[in-house]
Amino acid sequence: MRQYLLSVYQPDTDPPPPEVLGPIMARLGELNEEMKQAGAWVFAAGLHPPHTATVIRDGVLTDGPFAEGKEHLGGFTLITAPDLDAALAWGARMSAILTPLAIEVRPVV
Repeated sequence: MRQYLLSVYQPDTDPPPPEVLGPIMARLGELNEEMKQAGAWVFAAGLHPPHTATVIRDGVLTDGPFAEGKEHLGGFTLITAPDLDAALAWGARMSAILTPLAIEVRPVV
């Protein structure tokens, strides 16, 4: 079994209001439970907004995100899967819940 990172990219805008975000997060919680039952779920976390980041390069600290863009990494889930196809299937299910957000599936070294 390999590990795969399912990265959630979201726009640099305010999050949806609670009445919209609440049901989405409930469905995501159900998917996480399903991943746990299947033995695929390892770890998941959401991240604070990019303005809370600090970048360290060559010992110099800089406030703010590493890259300027219209999207940022908003959270991630680490899973185990027998192959890329299985990981992509979990990513596709996550994408269906989080539409229109992009989910990047990447194998862990």
